[in-house]
Amino acid sequence: MIYLDHAATTAPRREVLEAMWPWLTHEFGNASSHHERGQRAARALDDARERVAAVLGARPGEIIFTSGGTEADNLAVKGIALARRERQPGRNRVLISAIEHDAVLESARSLAQFDGFTAAELPVDGSGFVSPGILRAFLTDDASRPGALPSAGALPRHPKTAGAGEPVVANASGTAGSDSVAMASVMLANNEVGTVQNMSALAEVAAEFGVPLHTDAVQAAGTLPLRVTDLGVSALTLAGHKIGTPQGVGLLWVKRGTPLRSLMSGGGHERGRRSGTSNVAGAVGLATALELAERERKEYTARVAALRDRLIDGILGAMPGTLLTGPDPRKTVNLQETGVAANATAKGTHVTDPDSADIAAGASAATATAAASASASAGLNGNTRLATNASFCFPGVNGETVLVDLENQGVLVSSGSACATGSSEPSHVLTAMGVPAEVATTSVRFSLGRETTENDIDTAIRATAQIIAELRS
Repeated sequence: MIYLDHAATTAPRREVLEAMWPWLTHEFGNASSHHERGQRAARALDDARERVAAVLGARPGEIIFTSGGTEADNLAVKGIALARRERQPGRNRVLISAIEHDAVLESARSLAQFDGFTAAELPVDGSGFVSPGILRAFLTDDASRPGALPSAGALPRHPKTAGAGEPVVANASGTAGSDSVAMASVMLANNEVGTVQNMSALAEVAAEFGVPLHTDAVQAAGTLPLRVTDLGVSALTLAGHKIGTPQGVGLLWVKRGTPLRSLMSGGGHERGRRSGTSNVAGAVGLATALELAERERKEYTARVAALRDRLIDGILGAMPGTLLTGPDPRKTVNLQETGVAANATAKGTHVTDPDSADIAAGASAATATAAASASASAGLNGNTRLATNASFCFPGVNGETVLVDLENQGVLVSSGSACATGSSEPSHVLTAMGVPAEVATTSVRFSLGRETTENDIDTAIRATAQIIAELRS
C-alpha cells in the first residue's frame, strides 16, 4: 500500500517510541506523587516541557500538555474568550477564519450557542488566504464593510449541513469593533488545501487592536518554522501524531499574560490550566518528535516539496479539466496585499469567487483565482502552500468513488479532513474559497510524508489518471 494520507496521521517514529518506552513500563509513576518514582516522572515531564519550549522559542511555563489538537483548540478558543469576558464583560465576540478545522469551528459555535457570544467568520480568497485588511475591517467600528458581523439570528445549522453562503457561526446581537472582540483564531496551515497564512502580518493587526490571536499549527509542524516570537501570536496548538507520536497527545502554548480559563475541573494539573493525570510518556514522545522534526525540517521540506510539485504536474498534465485547490506553489505570487473584498463578492460572511462558473467548467486554479491569490501572502518567503499537500477537484466524478478505486489499486488518500469522513456535504473549506458545491464534492487530497518516494508519486499519478478516465468515459 502507498500511504498518501499523512495529513490525517503519521506512523510513530522509532526514536519517539524508544523515548516513551521507559515511561510506559517500569517508570510508570504519577508525576503528582511525592515519592521518588512520582518525582522521577515529574522531572521527565518538566524536561519535556523545557525541550518543547526551546523548539518554539517559548517559556516552559507557557506550555500546556493536552490529549491532542482538538482539546488544545477548545482550550484556546473557549478558554481565552471566557477569561477575557470575565475581565471585560463587553468582550463577547470571537472571530475565526472560514476555513478552520472543526475543532475551532465547533468551539466558536459552542460559545455562540451556550455562552452568549457572537461568533463570525473571516472570509478567505480563492486560494484560502485571510487578508490582514479583512481582519482589520472586522476589528473596526465600520459594520458596513464586506463580511460584517450579522446583527442577530438563530444559530445556523452545523457546518457540515450549512447552506452555501450561510455563516457557520453567528448568534445574538453584538457591537462591531475591537472593544467587543475577545479573541481571534486563524490556522497557520490548512489541513485540506495546504494554504499557509501570513501569520505575522495577521498578528500585527490583532496586536494593534489588543486582541489575542490563536493559531492552529497542527498541520504546520515539521514543515514550517514555529518560533512563536516570529509568528507574533498569543496561542498556538500542536498535535503529536502529525509528527510521529502515537495518537492522543498535543499541546497548547499560551503567551504569558494571556487570560485563560481552565475548561477541566480537577486537581489543578498544568498549573491549574488543564486538570488530569499527566501523560508523561506522551509528553516525552512529543518533545522528542518535535525536536526531530525541527532538526530535519529544511532538508525534509525541500525533498517533499519537490515530490509535491511532481504530483501536481503529473495530475494536471494527465487529466485536463482538473482543478488544483489552494495556492499553486509553482507560480510566483504577487506579494502586494489587495484584500479579499477587492477580488471577490462577499455574501454574508462567506466569499464567492466571481469566476466560479469557470471553476465548475474545469478551469485551472491559476486562472480562476489569480487576482485573489495576491492577498495576504507577503512575508511568507515562498511558503504559500504546505510542502506535503496537493489537493484537487475532478469535476464530473464523485470524489468518494475515486478514493475507493485508488485504495483498490493500493493508494490511500482522503477527500479532506479525516474528522469529516463520512459526511456527504461539500467541504466548508472549499465552499468558503468559492468552489461550487457540486465541484467541491469531487475533491481528493494527497498528503505526503517521510516515507513517500518518487515511485509512490508516479504510481499515484498513473492510478488516478486511469480511474478518472474510466469514470468520465
